[in-house]
Amino acid sequence: MAKRYCMAVDMQNDPVLIDEYKHYHAPGQAWPEITESIKRAGIIDMQIYAIGNRLFMIMDVDESFSFDAKASADAANPKVAEWEALMWKYQSPLPWAKPGEKWVLMEEIYRLP
Repeated sequence: MAKRYCMAVDMQNDPVLIDEYKHYHAPGQAWPEITESIKRAGIIDMQIYAIGNRLFMIMDVDESFSFDAKASADAANPKVAEWEALMWKYQSPLPWAKPGEKWVLMEEIYRLP
């Protein structure tokens, strides 16, 4: 059974950087190694939405997905490390993020009965 996670991060509050970030995430623009690493981790579907300089990610994952396993696989993949370093140019941690934390897991507070 699939599980859903929602996460948030901010972008730098700079229209030029925001446009560049959106370009990297436009259809067909994400590096193929990144897309493959996402799928290999057990992520079935991923969507990122933007409003102003805030990003919201929805991830639907299968039973094999683990945040720890994904982090370990990413750390061992030089292309993912390169992508993540590049994305830090555009991203800004949320005020309540832990040191070094990018995407922060959101708490579900309502579901339509």
